[in-house]
Amino acid sequence: MNSHSLKLSLRNFRRHKSSFFINLIGLSTGLACTLLILLWVNDELQMDRFHTNDDRLFNVMEHQQYAEHVMTTHSTPGLLAETLKDEVPEIEYAATITWRNAYTLSVGEQNIKAYGYHAGSDFFKMFSFELLQGQPEQVLTEPNAIVLSASTAKTLFGSETQAVGQSVELDHDEVYQVSGVFADLPGNSSYQFDLILNFEKMKSDEGNSWLRSWGSNGPSTKVVLAAGANPEEVSAKIADFVKNRNEQSNVTLFLQRFSENYLHGRYQDGKLAGGRIEYVRLFSIIAAFILIIACINFMNLSTARASLRAKEVGVKKAVGAPRGALIRQYLTESTLIAFAAFLVAILLVVIFLPRFNLITDKEISLAISPAMGLGFVAVLLITGLLAGSYPALYLSSFKPVSVLKGEIKSSLGELWARRGLVVFQFTLSIILIVAVSVVYRQIQYVQTKNLGYDKEHLIYFSVSGRLEDQMDAFLAEAKTLPGIANISSIGHDLIGRQNNTSGLDWPGKDPESRILFENVRVNYDLLETIGVEMKEGRTFSRQFGADTSKIILNEAAIKVMGLDEPIGQQVRLWDEYDLEIIGVVKDFHFQSLHEKVNPLFFVVNPENTWMIMARLEAGHTQEAVANLQKFYESFNPGFAFDFEFSDEQYARQYAAEQRVASLSKYFAGFAILISCLGLFGLAAFTADRKKKEIGIRKVLG
Repeated sequence: MNSHSLKLSLRNFRRHKSSFFINLIGLSTGLACTLLILLWVNDELQMDRFHTNDDRLFNVMEHQQYAEHVMTTHSTPGLLAETLKDEVPEIEYAATITWRNAYTLSVGEQNIKAYGYHAGSDFFKMFSFELLQGQPEQVLTEPNAIVLSASTAKTLFGSETQAVGQSVELDHDEVYQVSGVFADLPGNSSYQFDLILNFEKMKSDEGNSWLRSWGSNGPSTKVVLAAGANPEEVSAKIADFVKNRNEQSNVTLFLQRFSENYLHGRYQDGKLAGGRIEYVRLFSIIAAFILIIACINFMNLSTARASLRAKEVGVKKAVGAPRGALIRQYLTESTLIAFAAFLVAILLVVIFLPRFNLITDKEISLAISPAMGLGFVAVLLITGLLAGSYPALYLSSFKPVSVLKGEIKSSLGELWARRGLVVFQFTLSIILIVAVSVVYRQIQYVQTKNLGYDKEHLIYFSVSGRLEDQMDAFLAEAKTLPGIANISSIGHDLIGRQNNTSGLDWPGKDPESRILFENVRVNYDLLETIGVEMKEGRTFSRQFGADTSKIILNEAAIKVMGLDEPIGQQVRLWDEYDLEIIGVVKDFHFQSLHEKVNPLFFVVNPENTWMIMARLEAGHTQEAVANLQKFYESFNPGFAFDFEFSDEQYARQYAAEQRVASLSKYFAGFAILISCLGLFGLAAFTADRKKKEIGIRKVLG
């Protein structure tokens, strides 16, 4: 780009201000949308990749073989991590990590709610979570050690430097010693927690014998391979690790890179079937569509105004200007406009980024990495060259003699090409609108679908403190509160497979067949509280004496068991408990609607129910919640009444889809806006060229 080309370009911009500003607005809007999408895509691609051991950090996953399908899960035996580390030399570190739990932390009179995991002692040696206080190899060695986040330590003790060595009471029960403090976690970590506890202590507790069994799953297992170890070879080596220790096991182990699980976390029948990577691809395509639409605007307006610059081209060619010089000049103009549009786009990104973060539930900033900066420069150059390529080639192709004689006219082919580009623009926009409509209809279907139970006016909260020992007294009193229609307890919430087993047998079952059932432990009145519908038989009731030897199944379970007349038949659980079928409930969705309804059974087991569900009277929600909170806090002092609505929890399953729908809606709208802007520019130019004709027609009436 020389100074002469730059001077000519700036002079041309001043001469055709309207065309310049229409091009600037269209390109800057398109670039702003593209840059926002690129920031989001980059954030998704960088999730969990900040760990120093990223290339050696792996999830140990399970393929579980059942009669009709293979289930893939990160749930593993509690003994797996330490055994792998001891027996597989290619594994340098290994740690068990439990599920995320809520805890009440108390220091003096202060009580706060915090969330965290139990983890093995190698945890901070494996993950790059910065320890501000304490050493990675020491902070989780003691049974009653607790490691706090900086913000949690500051809340409890005023400063993270004063926290180490201090005592914290957990759930008003056991006292733990603060052994370390870690920096607050970055937004690009899939793990988000306030505290870490010692897993070995949890495993050794009398009530957690299942964590010491090769036949039970629950926590996840992470490993760091030794330098130079081949992940595929290690996967093959550990494949039968569980089967070799439990002859009844149906488990095959394999490794998946930890940072890949976020984007590639969905398996179907034992095969990788996608995950969030699908959204990354979708928005990458949307970004390309929007950028192409903006570039087509520039092409159309530039070629439409070609006749106004024809004499300029003719004179330059007549005095000896080569075609290459003309192409460079027009590409210079397009690149300058693209650069100006890029600066405006950066300003728009700065303005709209907070709103964008709110929609995407992210913490994206404009702290651009070198790689991201190169990506932005590439987008700028591609935009300038793509937008200017056709106009440059078109203008430079004019013959000087024809131009100077005034014989240049738009051919029919050129007109159709321009119209074709406009049609292509709107076709891309319509494709985006159709895609958005499909996503919105899916979301609407999810929100209005009858799940088979009543999720409205239903709240749940965890069992803790006095409720663990005095559940019946709490439920009996709570049921009398104004606004409470019913209340009971359950082993876990109604979202997802959280406690499943293949240990159910019945007469006529193939002994070689493994069928997975969701095992839902409940208290009396639970089925009435959640509102499932009985197909046949009865529900659990104290009127018939103790129902602890009874079982209720769903339709999917009866179908897979092949029972024609199930009521009264006997089944056996874990080759230990004989249970009588007393009822069958109609199928209800307890997983995502992406999944079919799987076999499920209910058993009465109040001692192992860890969640309370309350049905509120319609129209009295606020009153009922206030009454229940007041009673809860008086019955269970020191514990916060932390509840959730079941319908909100259900909606969170589809939060990713809802965010995709919202983003798609905005970007489709911008695509239409850019297309209309281009059409407006063409219409304005056409009207400008026909001013004399319009004037004559008006004069003639």
